Amino acid sequence: MGTGYLRLRNVVKSYDGRVNAVDDIGIDIAKGEFITFLGPSGSGKTTTLMMIAGFEEPTSGTIELDGKDLTRQKPYERNIGVVFQNYALFPHMTVAKNVAFPLKMRGAPRGDIARRVDEALDLVGLRAFAGRYPRELSGGQQQRVALARGLVFRPDVLLLDEPLGALDKNLREQMQVELKRIHREVGITMVYVTHDQTEAMTMSDRVAVFNQGKLEQVAPPLEAYHRPATRFVGEFIGDSNFLAGRLDPAGTLLVDGVGEIGGVGPRPGLGGGGPVHVLIRPERLRVPAQEAPTSFAKVVKMVVGGTVNYGDSLLLIGKMGEVPLRVRVSGGQSSAIQEGAVISVGWALEDMHLIAKA
Repeated sequence: MGTGYLRLRNVVKSYDGRVNAVDDIGIDIAKGEFITFLGPSGSGKTTTLMMIAGFEEPTSGTIELDGKDLTRQKPYERNIGVVFQNYALFPHMTVAKNVAFPLKMRGAPRGDIARRVDEALDLVGLRAFAGRYPRELSGGQQQRVALARGLVFRPDVLLLDEPLGALDKNLREQMQVELKRIHREVGITMVYVTHDQTEAMTMSDRVAVFNQGKLEQVAPPLEAYHRPATRFVGEFIGDSNFLAGRLDPAGTLLVDGVGEIGGVGPRPGLGGGGPVHVLIRPERLRVPAQEAPTSFAKVVKMVVGGTVNYGDSLLLIGKMGEVPLRVRVSGGQSSAIQEGAVISVGWALEDMHLIAKA
């Protein structure tokens, strides 16, 4: 991504002067980027979003948009749109009047307002509903109205705070596709907040993973998945197996419950060796009956304790010795594997990702 269009520098927010809800956040967001703030409840992602919007004031640090310092500006002085989870529509106003509201507040000419409201409702596919009231709309339609209202005044940045949280699964997936289409069409910078990893993975150019007020990693979704910077990121995004290991300077890995794995070699950022977390995603573990075991760095025995059938795949939950292990196999392999079975599980060197222990 290019240089920062929206820049946060050393942003701190403390409500009591002792604990930082947001702790020294620094991030550069490119113009036109779709970035998702991802993390569990209470990790600081929504507070950071509210500071960008101007609804919260940073305790320290700066927020810049296109080179201008926004840090102490009031929300209405910033050209930033916000879409909330609860839609926040005015119940006594029609759809068209709800969408027109930000333009009226900004003193736009009347003729201009009608045209821009029509454009915004076209964008979200709701022009036919202009004369209805929010109570006459479904949740998904109300969310589209909120989106049109957030876009109608052509903001520099659109902030979305868990906007699909109240919708059912099918509608959420439909709205994810819609949001990506709108992002492509309008080309606006979007900052999206969610605790839903699937949403973050499918929609974002980059994800910013929050944990206890700090940023753990900012990266494209697949990089955060395959090469998490910390154990927290590896556990929060996707399903994971973490094994304890030690990498010696010669590049041999000693893994608890597994033994030695040679040929790992020195890894960037891991120095001359030391304790490491070994991440192997469940889908990277393979049941070697289908492959020549020579392609594996290691083959171990696993006792299957339970299974979860997803239709297209089967998750095997079990142990190798005392070490818990989760393996995902394709649905076609599933019929032969029963609880209590002892199976061989293998993986190649490239299936492991090593993270230095903090």
